[in-house]
Amino acid sequence: MILVIGATGSVGHEVCRRLAQRGERVRALVRETSAPDRVQSLRSCGVEISVGDLKDFASIKNLFADVEAVISTASSTLSRQPGDSIESVDAAGQLNLVNTAKAADVKRFVFVSFRQAPDLSSPLGDAKREIEHAIANLNFTVIKASWFMEVWLSPALGFDYAHRTARIYGAGTNPISWVSFQDVAEMCAVALRHPAAMRQTIEFGGPEALSPLEVVKRFEQIGGKSFTLEHIPEQTLRAQYEQATDSMQKSFATLMLEYTYGDAMNMEHVVDQFGIKLASVDDYARGVLGKAAGAY
Repeated sequence: MILVIGATGSVGHEVCRRLAQRGERVRALVRETSAPDRVQSLRSCGVEISVGDLKDFASIKNLFADVEAVISTASSTLSRQPGDSIESVDAAGQLNLVNTAKAADVKRFVFVSFRQAPDLSSPLGDAKREIEHAIANLNFTVIKASWFMEVWLSPALGFDYAHRTARIYGAGTNPISWVSFQDVAEMCAVALRHPAAMRQTIEFGGPEALSPLEVVKRFEQIGGKSFTLEHIPEQTLRAQYEQATDSMQKSFATLMLEYTYGDAMNMEHVVDQFGIKLASVDDYARGVLGKAAGAY
């Protein structure tokens, strides 16, 4: 049995679906307040549902019967659930999970983290590092993902492709290896059984590094319409980082600053080793622009 934490989120839900397609027995942790359609979707894939909350130790301690491995994709960053915070979910909740897994003698642990700039720190980054250290004596795989295109190239963060406007943090000239959450989910599913992923940290991005301005050009070429740009100066982002008063503000300010630095990487070795086909920014642009056109 594979226990998936964060199963109603984008990555976790996709992990469950892909594992079930591979014939794995999957148990998903969901909350009483989880979206019913997400829970039903998991059930329809053949996933076993367990109700609990990562923040509540008593509700997770009985999850581990017959569990041989844990995959954790949970994070508070996109959550709208009451009581969720970096401290309660990404730090204390994940640490509870690791310690409970160890007590249950579960040795395989796959953890989704993210790539961080060495000269910036944030509560979210600190929490991720703490969990990476906590699982270091297990048969771990840490997947450090680059920037999710479905998040950072979406209307929620100012990249409004339907209305051809884009918010650019900083100059927008440093390349980023934009990655799809679906490919991160596939990497989790592959890593679970792949010998080359055992006791490894895998740096994981998309197939092509493009600057934010180059991304805009791709969308303009594919959609045939020009974008209007809004630039947020790096000094403004630096001020937000220095003045942030809570952990979520600090963490998002850090992420926006890191965006300005870029995050280019070469994925050829990972693709060859694990046989994963990576979605490109062009693939993403065609998909979302097509849906946007159909909505009008």
